[in-house]
Amino acid sequence: MYAHSVNTNHLPAVLRAFALSLGIATVGTLVGNFIPASLFLPLAILEVVMLVIAFFLRRGKSMSYSFLYAFTFISGITTYPIVSHYISTIGANVVIMALGTTTVVFAGLAIYATTTKRDLSFLGGMLMAALLALIVISIFNIFWPLGTTAMLVYSFIGVLVFSGYVLFDFNRMKHYGVSAEQVPLMALNLYLDFVNLFINILRIFGILSSKD
Repeated sequence: MYAHSVNTNHLPAVLRAFALSLGIATVGTLVGNFIPASLFLPLAILEVVMLVIAFFLRRGKSMSYSFLYAFTFISGITTYPIVSHYISTIGANVVIMALGTTTVVFAGLAIYATTTKRDLSFLGGMLMAALLALIVISIFNIFWPLGTTAMLVYSFIGVLVFSGYVLFDFNRMKHYGVSAEQVPLMALNLYLDFVNLFINILRIFGILSSKD
């Protein structure tokens, strides 16, 4: 099980880079308040391009810190319209509650994944297939919007998928270790897990609040 070669010394570095990424993304979200509406689409396209680049960088197992922090800053800006929409429709308290719920779920899954003796690497294939399905449905939703119930189901599945990725990523770092070169890449994985988990939980809270 590669136990003799596991190097977990860099896990704290991953967590520091992840925390800094969230901080930078938060600054990006605040900056988003001052960005002209016409720039959000180009920034979203740039974010997707950077995600594709990150996917190919994964094969080389390395990524620069500057790429990580530039991506999370842009991601924060493009998250602003989503957060702003929910603040105006369901109120800031519900958005804060969604963020708190995300933090608790994320932390709980991370603790379990790093303390269990089970190797959860078998989840990788299933999670990738589920993620691709979510992407296809999200593209479909652009042209043929889903109904409220269907969007609720879609969001619950999203929560399950990204919860699975939190388990998978933390467990993989515990069992197979993290090299210094992998730190920014692993931090990006955790950032994407957290943000997508938050957006799906926020959407669920938004739908349930609108039904009240």
